[in-house]
Amino acid sequence: MFKKLQALAAVALLGAASLSQAAGWPEKPVQWVVPYSAGGGSDVIARLVASSLEKSLDQTIVVENKPGAATIIGATYVQNAKPDGYVVGTADSGTLAYNPSLYSKLSYDPDEFTYIGGLARFPLMLAVRQESPFKSVQDVIDAARKSPGKLSSASAGAGSPHHLALEMFKQRADVKILHVPYKGAAPALQDLLGGQVDMGFVDSAAALSNIKAGKLRVLAVATPERIALLPDVPTMAEAGVKDFNAYAWQGLVGPKGMPEEAVSRLGEALQTALKSQEVDGKIRSMGVEPMPMSSGDFKAYAQAQREEWAEVIKTANIRLD
Repeated sequence: MFKKLQALAAVALLGAASLSQAAGWPEKPVQWVVPYSAGGGSDVIARLVASSLEKSLDQTIVVENKPGAATIIGATYVQNAKPDGYVVGTADSGTLAYNPSLYSKLSYDPDEFTYIGGLARFPLMLAVRQESPFKSVQDVIDAARKSPGKLSSASAGAGSPHHLALEMFKQRADVKILHVPYKGAAPALQDLLGGQVDMGFVDSAAALSNIKAGKLRVLAVATPERIALLPDVPTMAEAGVKDFNAYAWQGLVGPKGMPEEAVSRLGEALQTALKSQEVDGKIRSMGVEPMPMSSGDFKAYAQAQREEWAEVIKTANIRLD
C-alpha cells in the first residue's frame, strides 16, 4: 500500500511539474531588440506593441535598440541569443529579404530564426515635389526614356526599401534613372522637397506630414490596391506599371529552437494586439498598415519576398560588400 501511495504521489508531482512548466513562460522580462535607433518608425511600433503584449502576457517587455549595419547587428544578436523565449527582435524586409542578396557574407542566416508573426508594413510610393512638372507616372517614364539617366531619384540609402523599389520600377518600366542615396529618409526627403533630385520612392510614415501639407505630390502607390491614406492616387498597376508591389515590412523573430509555448503565446498575443482597435488605430495614424500574421504565414511571406527581391537585386547587379 505504501509503495502504491508513493507511486501515486510521484505521478501527481510529475503532472504538477508538467503543468507548471507549460504555464511557466514568461517567468521574467522579455527583451525585444529593435535594429534601429530610438525614435524611428520601427522603434515606435515596437514600443507600442510591446506595451500591449505586457498586458496580455502579464510580464515586462524591455525594448532595446541595437542599430547599425543594415539591421545586421541586431539580427545577429537575436539569432545568437539563448533560445529560451526571453530574447526576440524586429526583423524587416532588409533583414529577411534584401541582405542575403546584397551581401556575400552575413553573420546571421534568415532560415535560422524562429518566425513568430508579422508586425506592420509601410506602403512605398513614387513622389515628386509639388512644383514638379511631372503630374503622372507616365510623365516620368516619358522623360526618362527621352533622356536616359538624366532624371534622379533619392533614397534612404543603398539597399534600402526605397532604393530597391526604384530598381524594380526601372526594370518593370524599362527606364534608366540615376539613384542618389542618402543617409536616411529625412535628408532624402529634404533634398526631394528642395528640388536637388527629381523624384523619390518614399514610405508612408516618413512622408506623411509633407503629403498632408501639400509639399509632396504622390504619383502612384506601389501596393496591390489604393490605400486609405490616398484614395485618389492610383496604384502602379493602374498607372501602367504591372507586377510592381513594394513595402517596407517587418515582423517579430527569435533564435531558432524557441519553446513552442513561447512562440504560441507570443504569436497569439501579437495578433490580438495588432487587431485591437487601439493599436490598429495608432499604427494607421502613422501612415502604416498593421500586418498580423501567424508564425507559418510570416515565414512563408518572408521566403517569397526573399526570392522576389533576389531577382531584382541580381538584375540590378547590386552588391554592398
